[in-house]
Amino acid sequence: MTPAQEPTALPYGTPDAPRIAVRGEAHLEVDPELARIGITVTARGKDRRTTLDDLTRRNAEVLDLVKSYGEAVERLETGALTLTPVLTPKSRGERVRTYHGAVHLTAELSDFTALGELTTRLADLDLTRVDGPWWSLRPGSPVHRTARRQAVQAAVQRAREYAEALGTTLAALVELADIGAESPAPAFPSAPGRARSMAYAGPAEPGAAAPPLDLEPQRQHIRAEINARFTMVPPRL
Repeated sequence: MTPAQEPTALPYGTPDAPRIAVRGEAHLEVDPELARIGITVTARGKDRRTTLDDLTRRNAEVLDLVKSYGEAVERLETGALTLTPVLTPKSRGERVRTYHGAVHLTAELSDFTALGELTTRLADLDLTRVDGPWWSLRPGSPVHRTARRQAVQAAVQRAREYAEALGTTLAALVELADIGAESPAPAFPSAPGRARSMAYAGPAEPGAAAPPLDLEPQRQHIRAEINARFTMVPPRL
């Protein structure tokens, strides 16, 4: 038989090899593994160089503070740096009224006890804004693998129950696929967690340290869904 004459697999069962199509689902609710915060350091002044010097000093202060937490901080990155001249309103010329500078940083922590203390100390600095935290799992977290395994087990169990209802058993696995694997829908990024935003201009009383914030980690919901098709031993109906 030539390749052109080979029979193609049918998308449905036959009396000699009836098929069962099922969906397997798993839902896990677990504690987060990481917390990410956004830090914005700002400076304002009428002189460009003075504003830049203030911004540089405050940025260095923030970096030193975050790095002092050692292994509790898994990642520290600097994002955008801006220094913007603000013109005088209704001025006929290019007369600069003031300069606004900002540096955006991102820190990712795995120690949530240190997170509350660090967040409080950052928010207590002059002209420093803290956004977050955003809670998440690690990209390679074993939780994802556990969810996928449970989804497969759920599919096999459901297929067995259908076969038993017909007085027969499963024969073979025909197909196993993630939901949407063959015709994926546009992916929209999911929110990594609830965020809080805090902005402080400095401590209310010089030298008085603010108490650490009590941050309650947000539970993460992990879902896994698969489609599975099996063949059955022909039942006697």
